[in-house]
Amino acid sequence: MCSEMAQKGVQLDQEAFCCSICLDLLKDPVTIPCGHSYCMSCIKGFWDGEDQSKICCPQCRQTFAPRPVLGKNTILAALVEQLKKTGHQAAPADHCYAGPEDVACDVCTGRKLKALKSCLTCLISYCEKHLQPHYTVGQFKKHKLVDPSKTLQENICSRHDEVMKMFCRTDQQSICYLCSVDEHKGHDTVPAAAERTERQRELEVSRLNIQQRIQHREKDVKLLQQEVEAVSRSADKAVEDNEKIFTELIRLLQKRSSDVKQQIRSQQETGISRVKELQEKLQQEITELKRKDAELKQLSHTEDHNQFLHNYPSVSQLSETTDSSSINIRPLRYFEDVTAAVSELRDKLQDILRDKWTNISLTGREMDVLLSEPEPEPKTRAEFLQYSCEITLDPNTANTELLLSEGNRKATYTSQQQSYSSHPDRFTGWCQVLSRESLTGRCYWEVDWRGREFRIAVAYKNISRIGGSNECGFGFNDKSWMLVCYTTGYDFYFNNIRTPISGPHSSRVGVYLDHRAGILSFYRVSGTMTLLHRVQTTFTQPLYAGLHLLYDGVTTELCKLK
Repeated sequence: MCSEMAQKGVQLDQEAFCCSICLDLLKDPVTIPCGHSYCMSCIKGFWDGEDQSKICCPQCRQTFAPRPVLGKNTILAALVEQLKKTGHQAAPADHCYAGPEDVACDVCTGRKLKALKSCLTCLISYCEKHLQPHYTVGQFKKHKLVDPSKTLQENICSRHDEVMKMFCRTDQQSICYLCSVDEHKGHDTVPAAAERTERQRELEVSRLNIQQRIQHREKDVKLLQQEVEAVSRSADKAVEDNEKIFTELIRLLQKRSSDVKQQIRSQQETGISRVKELQEKLQQEITELKRKDAELKQLSHTEDHNQFLHNYPSVSQLSETTDSSSINIRPLRYFEDVTAAVSELRDKLQDILRDKWTNISLTGREMDVLLSEPEPEPKTRAEFLQYSCEITLDPNTANTELLLSEGNRKATYTSQQQSYSSHPDRFTGWCQVLSRESLTGRCYWEVDWRGREFRIAVAYKNISRIGGSNECGFGFNDKSWMLVCYTTGYDFYFNNIRTPISGPHSSRVGVYLDHRAGILSFYRVSGTMTLLHRVQTTFTQPLYAGLHLLYDGVTTELCKLK
């Protein structure tokens, strides 16, 4: 019940005078032969719906034959009236009454209570009190109870005013039995329960699929969270380590600056000391010469010839003088040379920082690749040409059996050794060459080739160069990607793994690179662009275009596209 009675005794008294069918106080109470009492209308209605040969009590199930004649129990009626006058009937609490948004009990009169259940058979909603017969009365027990619903009337056919217990698969709508033999005659109709069972199975499959997707997405979210934590840890450590490294670099530069300053000041002190020493010596000589000049002047005024001649030899003798030619007065360029050397050091450091900074910047882009969608790849050759780049071959990387020409855009295999100077970037064992230009961002280039076999590749700059091991050969390590072009087909190599590729021969091959998205694609260039092979990976360094020639007479040329 929605509220408790003020007094337990009154509640028990009231319940003793309630009809077990309608659960209200008895109205026109009658007592049947077994001793149980009911409202006259309730027991009549109950028996009217029963098999007349099996009339029984709704509570104890005792049977009666024939059907008992009902007469009003006047004593019981008087007691009920007296109970009503006491005013102790229980009133439901306010929160048990139906509000605008609630489903109201269809049986309640006056202010209606909230419905506890709706019956799909009766098409009526019941509060807790009026629902009890559905739990105690045999016929009601077979009814279908559901959570309170405001849409019960939608189960009634508007055309025939019948409950819609059928489903038309042809028109995909609920219908009543009369509809199935009327306007839906000849349609694929089934009981609504059967259709519900089948759709329920489909629903369960859909739910299972959704739950699996949820599990996968939750797993993905967990992995991404782990990635966030890993990125944060890596970033924190990188910041800490780089602060230490840059602090060490700054400290080293400050120490070198202090050393240079100290050396300059030391040289300054030594130079000034020597100059001052020479100055002092010259000043003494000047003083001596002035004194001698005064003596000679005095002697020149002597009128006595004999006295003049007697004193002249001693006065005229001069002390040994400093040769003025030994004093080399020249601009002091020593310190300018130091400044020039420091400037040269600065320029070299700037070059190193500029070269290495590309690698630092590219490493920092890996997170962008992870989180951002790649831009769509070009489809037509005109779209590819928007990303065309001018590439030339680097003579310092060319094997000595490769002849470069046409402004270092053409390479020809020759058995004659070329007179290239020694260089650490040169391939010594493989007949390969790399481009001078590094490739980042979105790039596209094409190569024409003639001969028996041709290999086109991209590689990191730090690929090995000395000898004929796989560490040096394009496609045979994890630092290079190579497409081998034959007159009958193609092969792709990465990390010494071969992937055969079928396709018609083409004398021109196009290469598309989206460095940031990690996309490398090789195309057969003819009237249309035919994709030969596509790589999806993560590039951690700038790439360089590479050519590998094997046989005499094979020539390749980087095409001018602009």
